[in-house]
Amino acid sequence: MNNHALRTLLERLRNGALSVDQALEALRHYPFEDLGFAKIDHHRTLRKGFPEVVFGEGKTIDQIRSIAESLETTEQDILITRIDRHTYDAVRSSVTDLRFDELSRCAYRRLCNENLGRGYVLVAAAGTSDLPVAGEAALTCELMGNEVRRLYDVGVAGLHRLLTYYDEITHAEVIIAVAGMEGALPSVLSGLVDCPVIGVPTSVGYGASFKGLAALLAMLNSCASGVTVVNIDNGFGAGYAAALMNRR
Repeated sequence: MNNHALRTLLERLRNGALSVDQALEALRHYPFEDLGFAKIDHHRTLRKGFPEVVFGEGKTIDQIRSIAESLETTEQDILITRIDRHTYDAVRSSVTDLRFDELSRCAYRRLCNENLGRGYVLVAAAGTSDLPVAGEAALTCELMGNEVRRLYDVGVAGLHRLLTYYDEITHAEVIIAVAGMEGALPSVLSGLVDCPVIGVPTSVGYGASFKGLAALLAMLNSCASGVTVVNIDNGFGAGYAAALMNRR
């Protein structure tokens, strides 16, 4: 059980809002709760610093609702990625304070607003079509306790747009660079800064981009030092890695 959840449980026990039997029932769910179709890892916060994240794509509404209810019962932050408004509307009635970010298609709830980062993480998106993936990265990083700044539509087709933000770029602790097409943005950024740059290839582009494969290979073959790369469209993975890098 994470510290916040344990403190909440003890406080409710002291105030009489929770009986001893109810407290024991809550503790029985640790370290994981078996829902049959899923085993919810309630101790992940202790090991990783953030709760288990729900990948919504491919799951039914009932499955997502059950997992979210389990996380709420144990007083944890919630992040559900890759869902639509219809699924969110069906789930939010069962989960207190659940919100929806239309751009990134993520539902989330954050209980603690503590800033755990050294400085800020910069999320740069090459084009407007890359924004859903960039939004997923930014939201994930914010929920994990980081200040995030966003630069959108700053791709290499108009380099002057990117260089307008030179000071903000060079003072970032970590940069997430999201790009489709030829995927050149991470290389350009990494040549300007002394911090880690995480490249996120997106499936945006015409036929020869092969649904992001061209951008992925370009980023993996970057001549700029300090570029690491996540999988195609994996904004969540980039946001999570950036949050770990930026911890105090």
